[in-house]
Amino acid sequence: MEEENKNRTKWLHLRLTSTEYEMLKKQFGKSTCRKLSDYARKNLLHKPVVLKYRNESLDELMSELIILRKDLNAIGNNFNQAVKKLHTLVQISEFKHWITVYELEKKILFNSVNKIKKHIENLSKKWLQS
Repeated sequence: MEEENKNRTKWLHLRLTSTEYEMLKKQFGKSTCRKLSDYARKNLLHKPVVLKYRNESLDELMSELIILRKDLNAIGNNFNQAVKKLHTLVQISEFKHWITVYELEKKILFNSVNKIKKHIENLSKKWLQS
């Protein structure tokens, strides 16, 4: 038996208007095809074309969560810097009590921030998989 040659040796020349070409490029952009020729070939031969799909509401949520994560990091950094600065004032007796109380609150804040970060990371992973 003779093996069938799978190389594409035949050319098809096709002329399109600017509008037709833009429509083709737009639809190609929505597909998972890597090359415009692959997309056109699949359409001409009536083969299935896989299209990309994004959940826009999830995209909006992710952009808000990214901003929230940055804000939480800034709050945590500012809080940490303030506590470190207060640690230099340990000699003053009034601050000793304040530092002790806020060390506990710092742990609570950082635990909350870490929980929020973990939720954001989990949502990010789900978003990237969709």
